[in-house]
Amino acid sequence: MDPSSLLQYLITGLTLGSTYGLTALGFTIIFNTTGVINFAQGEFVMLGGMMSVYFMHSLGFGEPAAVVLAVLGATMVGALVERLAIRPVRDCPAINLIIITIGVSILIRGLAMLLWGKDTHVLEPFSGNQPIMFLGAAIMPQAIWVLTISLFLLGALKLFFSGTIHGKAMLACSYDTKAASLVGIGVQRMVLFSFMISALVGAVGGVILAPITMTSYDVGIMLGLKGFAACILGGLGNPFGAAAGGVILGVLESLGAGFVSSAYKDALAFVILLILLFVKPSGLFGLKDSKRV
Repeated sequence: MDPSSLLQYLITGLTLGSTYGLTALGFTIIFNTTGVINFAQGEFVMLGGMMSVYFMHSLGFGEPAAVVLAVLGATMVGALVERLAIRPVRDCPAINLIIITIGVSILIRGLAMLLWGKDTHVLEPFSGNQPIMFLGAAIMPQAIWVLTISLFLLGALKLFFSGTIHGKAMLACSYDTKAASLVGIGVQRMVLFSFMISALVGAVGGVILAPITMTSYDVGIMLGLKGFAACILGGLGNPFGAAAGGVILGVLESLGAGFVSSAYKDALAFVILLILLFVKPSGLFGLKDSKRV
């Protein structure tokens, strides 16, 4: 394979992997605060893309306004999920809460199908379709948007968790919710914030990916599964390990599609995950003997 083709596959993998990383980051934010795997995370990604298309094509908003409204709308859906589905049963075992998130995922997907139908929709690229040539590889302008926004979100979340009171309070809840409550931290408020931030991150991923892969009511299923795979690959509970896991997964998936066959690109993600779980169950960047207390 010539170098330009290899570079093309790497660029494609980085683009898709950035979105997987954002989805994985959403999983990690909620897990660190609640200990629950939110299997509705993929639906937040779907809502970002579908609501952008709806606000733009059906309601006539310009693309920047449609994107902002879609992200805010998905964030509000995340808040509703926490208030209506998680908070009333917060004292149940974690497995019960996980099953509830699966039910929420099915509900959101069903409502999206009723509202917007089963058709596939496309969101216009943010700055045109004219490719930029680099060392023989074509870089679409939307791919640059994806990488730039993903890096910006990672940096913003790093600053939020390390430099703000609310971010540090959320981290305190991830270590010991009882101790956090005893020192005056509103644990339930932090859980609400975690769902809202997770939904926001997922929606942004859906918005920036929609111009490349298009969107429909059921895209959240596979994106959610790949985001979860990336989360495990990078190390469950490690936010930036999850983001790195998404990038690694995207690159390996793209190279697999190029060297083997695109028919197996979805299966490749889960084959890699199974191999890693046998070799290093804690993930690439997880602690070997970590234990939540």
